[in-house]
Amino acid sequence: MPRKALYNVEEVLEQAIAVFLEHGYHGAIMDEIIARTDFNRRGFYLEFGSKQKFLYVVLAYYQEKHLSKAFVHLEHNQGMPSIQGFFDEYVKLVKGRGCLLINIITELGFDDQKIRDIGRHYLDRLQIDFIGCLEKAQQSGQVRRDINIESTGLQLCSYVQGFAVNGILAGDTDELTLATRALLGPLSI
Repeated sequence: MPRKALYNVEEVLEQAIAVFLEHGYHGAIMDEIIARTDFNRRGFYLEFGSKQKFLYVVLAYYQEKHLSKAFVHLEHNQGMPSIQGFFDEYVKLVKGRGCLLINIITELGFDDQKIRDIGRHYLDRLQIDFIGCLEKAQQSGQVRRDINIESTGLQLCSYVQGFAVNGILAGDTDELTLATRALLGPLSI
């Protein structure tokens, strides 16, 4: 009869997020991952196969459980309130720790095709959602008619990536909130 797993996968993945945020992929050593996730080494390799495959699972979980809280605002597509809601939620996520996905893309994106694909999919989705919200904002008179929606969507994507890095450096300050106001303010009527 198969034995029941003695671990909670969600708790394991949450702990792994913390380890990878603190140390990056290359800096996160297996001994710490095993210790912090309460796995034993044999169980870890039976469940995930390798550190790299484990990272892919962690990133999928991070997107589903953490980044999705920001994306839900964009997907409601209420124009500028959705964009503001996205940035408010994203700032809470990255404040003092950065964004795991952006950190990993930065660290491994040149060498790992799967990470590059995950990153490309994330940025494409983000840009498409921003464009949709900007179109809605123009239709409902929330933003100026003269802005180029596609280039503004790309600009917002670029700011998101910068916020991910600045979130580490800014710590608990209000820098990202002030930057969001400065970014979105000129778009409004």
